Amino acid sequence: LPQYSDYVTRSRRIDGQSTLLQVAQELERCYTQFSAYDNPSCAVVGASGVSRSSDPPGYYVITASGDDLSGSTFTLTATPQGTQATNDSDCPTFAVNQLGQRTPDPDPNNCW
Repeated sequence: LPQYSDYVTRSRRIDGQSTLLQVAQELERCYTQFSAYDNPSCAVVGASGVSRSSDPPGYYVITASGDDLSGSTFTLTATPQGTQATNDSDCPTFAVNQLGQRTPDPDPNNCW
């Protein structure tokens, strides 16, 4: 049973990573079109920045706002929610920026 539980946790983490990278690609398209990551004309950027739930919803929330989202830079953060937050103590959060740098706490190899 513990091996199965670890498998489920890791597979949900992959869904979070996938959504995180998808949003990063959408921001890159926004930058290509408008020369800014934070342009409100981009579908991915809302009034409060970027906020999206992973698919299936509920396991991760992808966010960027304030200092994490500007015209020339972004840092997207994936934060586990619900049972994923409880079960995934190895990766409390993980992130990616406009340079493709992956920065989870504490070790990038654990989460990516």
